[in-house]
Amino acid sequence: MITDATLARIDQGVQLHHQQGQREAARDLFAQIWDEIGGERGDPLHVCVLAHAMADVQDDVHQELVWDLRAMAAVELLTDGRVAQAGVTLPVAGLYPSLHLNLAECYRKLGDLDRARDHLRRARAGIGVLGDDGYAQLIKGGLERLTEQLAPE
Repeated sequence: MITDATLARIDQGVQLHHQQGQREAARDLFAQIWDEIGGERGDPLHVCVLAHAMADVQDDVHQELVWDLRAMAAVELLTDGRVAQAGVTLPVAGLYPSLHLNLAECYRKLGDLDRARDHLRRARAGIGVLGDDGYAQLIKGGLERLTEQLAPE
């Protein structure tokens, strides 16, 4: 159970986007939280989760990539202890498959298929840590779809 207030607010934005279809409202909330946490100088857990969510509400793939790269840079600074302290049940290693999947998708959209395949490979390499719950199934489904899209014609 998430015990971190900032993560709970980020989740509110995720719900605005995914459950209510309010992409712009989610983006506005994320921008407000980004300012409050101090941007990239903030707590790496907040930066990672917020940047990961912010990438999903971008209209421009280049901006989406910028946010996904911010999330990836921040995850490198995380510890399992910090993640657990916030009430996140996944270890840090469990964050990588989704981050790599998002980067792979950005690079696919940009036509950089070599980078896309590299991040797809990295996402697959870390998928075992996720187990078999709903989140794991979501990520695995994304990997399968992207694998099909990146298959040689």
